[in-house]
Amino acid sequence: MNGNAQNSRRESPNRKAINFEYKTRSGGMFLCKAEDFLASSRAKKYRGKVQLIFTSPPFPLNTKKAYGNLRGDEYTNWLAKFAAVFKAMLAPHGSIVLEMGNAWESGRPVMSTLALEGLLRFLKQGDLKLAQQFICYNPARLPSPAQWVNIERIRLKDSYTHLWWMAATERPYANNKNVLKPYSPSMLKLLSTKKYNSGKRPSQHNIGSTSFLTNNNGAIPSNVLTFPNTGNGDPYQLYCRKQNLELHPARMHTGLPEFFIKFLSKPGDLVFDPFAGSNTTGAAAEKLGRRWIAVEARSDYVRGSLGRFREE
Repeated sequence: MNGNAQNSRRESPNRKAINFEYKTRSGGMFLCKAEDFLASSRAKKYRGKVQLIFTSPPFPLNTKKAYGNLRGDEYTNWLAKFAAVFKAMLAPHGSIVLEMGNAWESGRPVMSTLALEGLLRFLKQGDLKLAQQFICYNPARLPSPAQWVNIERIRLKDSYTHLWWMAATERPYANNKNVLKPYSPSMLKLLSTKKYNSGKRPSQHNIGSTSFLTNNNGAIPSNVLTFPNTGNGDPYQLYCRKQNLELHPARMHTGLPEFFIKFLSKPGDLVFDPFAGSNTTGAAAEKLGRRWIAVEARSDYVRGSLGRFREE
C-alpha cells in the first residue's frame, strides 16, 4: 500500500452511514451507495469543484451480478436521477464521461435499447450537452452472449462498450494535445522526406501538403480506443489474492480512465468516480497528479482497491 494511504474508517449507527475508508496523497475512498453520498453533507464541499466525473455505472444486464444491476424501466429511472446531482458537482467547464455496455433482451437474440434510453433520459434530465461518443474496443473479450454466439452461432461476439462524454456547456475544458498517439511509420517517413502526395482526393477534397509536414509530436487519436483487458498479475490482483478478497468482476483497463483524465482535466484538478468498483479511476488520477474522490457500496471491493496503491 502507498506509504501515504491511511485507513480512516468511521462507523455510524445510521443505516446510510458515509464511511471514509482510506485516503492517499491525492484522494480518498468512501464506502456507501452513490446516491447516499451525493445526498450527504460530505458531498456538499465538492459541489461545483469536480472537473471530471468518470464512471462506469452497473449495466442493465439480464444476469444479476454481485455488484448490483437493474433492468427495464427500473434501470432508466435509476440512472436518470443522477443527472442533476452530477451536474451540480461539476466545475464550470467540467465533464461527465459514462461508460455504458450493451445489453440483450432476455432469452432472445435481440439487443436491448435500455442503455440508449437511459442515456437519452440522463441527458434530458440534467439538461446536458453531448460532446462526443467514444468506443472502447477490447479485442481479447470472450465471445458473448454465449447462447447466440457460441452455441447457435447466429450473432457475432460483443467486444466493445460506449463512452458518452457530456457537459453542462458546449465548450467544456478539453485538450487533445494531451492524448496524442505515436506517429505511424509512414507518417514518420513523410516528416523525414518532406514529400507528400497532395491534390484532390476521391471525396473532392483538395489536400495541400504544408499542414501535413508539421511535426506536432504525435497524431490526434480517433474516438475508437483499443484496450485489451487481459492482465492477471497487476498489483491489484496480487493484493486481492494475498488478502483473500474477491476480485471485482468488471474491472476496466487502467488506460481508459487515464486517457480521459489527461484529455479532460489538468494536474491538480478534482476527479470523481461514484461507482468506483476496484477504484481504477482513483488510481489513474493519483498517477497523473489529479486529486480524486471515489465511492463504492461494497466493502470487499473497497478493501481490495487498496491494492492499486501498493508500493512496488
